[in-house]
Amino acid sequence: MTSKPELFWSPGRRTPPTVLLAHGAGAGSQSEFQLQIAEGLAQHGLAVARFDFPYMAKSRLDGRRRGPDPQPRLLEAMRAAAAATDCPPKQLVLAGKSMGGRMATMLADELEVAGVIALGYPFHPPGRPETLRTAHLEELLTPCLVLQGERDPFGTSEDVAQYTLSDKIEVRWLPDGDHSLKPRKKSGHSLEENLAAAIAAAAAFARRITTE
Repeated sequence: MTSKPELFWSPGRRTPPTVLLAHGAGAGSQSEFQLQIAEGLAQHGLAVARFDFPYMAKSRLDGRRRGPDPQPRLLEAMRAAAAATDCPPKQLVLAGKSMGGRMATMLADELEVAGVIALGYPFHPPGRPETLRTAHLEELLTPCLVLQGERDPFGTSEDVAQYTLSDKIEVRWLPDGDHSLKPRKKSGHSLEENLAAAIAAAAAFARRITTE
């Protein structure tokens, strides 16, 4: 049984609606990306809580790098984190970067939350477009917003156009963005612009689905 995870609340409100933000495989709750997203959503008036999956919590304590936990343990940890927010399901939005977003989409229907936000969804491993992680997305019943860089190696705009996805899923494309939404300098776009656009879209989505 996974122990109750530590939640890291962003400054501001602690009352619903609440966004629970999970990290990706390689960087935890304290990474710059996670902090920027969390702080941005909080500035839009949302309650935001971050947490670490068990392997990352251990790494944060002892400094040793570890690979992700098995999927069942990741899902169990996210269930526990959702419960720890003390937020009613219909006022809770599960969100996550890459792997965290994938876990969020896998739990959304089960937990009957208001919605789910995936930042850089890992549709397939880089260089292996035949290894899809989309089966559960075909029948997702929970409103979902995917915020994806146009040239994300885990799923480009050309890749995703070929997939069968639930009509509950909306994909918003960030110009020339990579897996962390960062564009190339020659594109004429900036990471700051893409992050601001992603945060604004995520906040508007969270507000809409928790007031319907």
